[in-house]
Amino acid sequence: MDTLSNSKKRIEWIDAMRGFTMIMVVAMHVSVNGFQESFRSPALSFLVLFRMPLFFFISGFLAYKANADWSFSGFSRMMGKKIRIQIIPTVVFFFCFIAIIYPGTFTTTIVEKYHSETKGGYWFTLVLLYMFIIYYIFEYFEQKIRRQTCIPIVLLWIAAILLYETCYLPKEFYWAYGAKKSLQVGWLYDTSIIQFFRYFHFFIFGNIIHRYWNRIEKIYDRNGFIFAIIIITFLSTSDYLRFHILRGPWANISQTVARYSLLTLIFLFFRYYQSCFSKERMLGRFLQYTGTRTLDIYLLHFFFVPTIPAIGTFLNANKNIFVVDITLSLLGGLLVLMFCFLVSSTLRMSPFLKRYLFGR
Repeated sequence: MDTLSNSKKRIEWIDAMRGFTMIMVVAMHVSVNGFQESFRSPALSFLVLFRMPLFFFISGFLAYKANADWSFSGFSRMMGKKIRIQIIPTVVFFFCFIAIIYPGTFTTTIVEKYHSETKGGYWFTLVLLYMFIIYYIFEYFEQKIRRQTCIPIVLLWIAAILLYETCYLPKEFYWAYGAKKSLQVGWLYDTSIIQFFRYFHFFIFGNIIHRYWNRIEKIYDRNGFIFAIIIITFLSTSDYLRFHILRGPWANISQTVARYSLLTLIFLFFRYYQSCFSKERMLGRFLQYTGTRTLDIYLLHFFFVPTIPAIGTFLNANKNIFVVDITLSLLGGLLVLMFCFLVSSTLRMSPFLKRYLFGR
């Protein structure tokens, strides 16, 4: 397999994988918001496991730049650009979405969604900004130390996993218990920090994979590694979704292992079949285009998700139709995607909107 270059050239199969992940995110929202499926449905329970962890993994993977300028001016420039890209479009589309889609009083809905951890769906860009801020600060000081060691980034990853555990072990972490009792308990939900805790470790994991790719690639290519990942994925996912051998707080072990093994398996799949996702293939061109428009799609797709609760009622009543479930969700997601592309392309005709709404 080829190694990853330190140049600024886009990695086609990574863009394709990001496009695939964005499609999974949209399909998930079609199932939840459009079909109003129960989270116990086969498709939803499976998609929930990997689609956001994989998205943050890819974001962390791409955040690593071997030749980045970490002088104070370079650090300030990157920080300012990231804040502009993440905050302005999020605020604009959040207010537009509340005004157009949600019934009731505008100000009342704004307050309600502000106190929600998901911000009406617009939590992702805010939480991703938190991750970049923490990562940029970490990278700035790490470069000042100038020691070629993996210890700092590994320690950050371990710290992020410990924060993640506070979301699922409230008896051991009393300060997190208050947020679980009521949505009215302040800062964890108002800031969406609780979502940051859930996903930051995947961001750092992706960064580590890219940072030490030459070494990790050799591990991936060892005989039996993919076989082992497939077995681990099957066992952990089966236990978390069906068998529940590990219960209570211990169930989070199955969930965490399933998430890491699933995103690793998907990563290895796109790497192994990267020729299928090149620009020479129709599938590759479509996924890559989607992967380069993820911000546009995420900001716009909430406006176009169709509300068809009758489908959700049917799917909720029939549990053993995973293929039908995922197919309907994907078809709905692809339809939403087409509208996102149309509106995004229209808005991008304006240089001002292109810069301030989509960061380009």
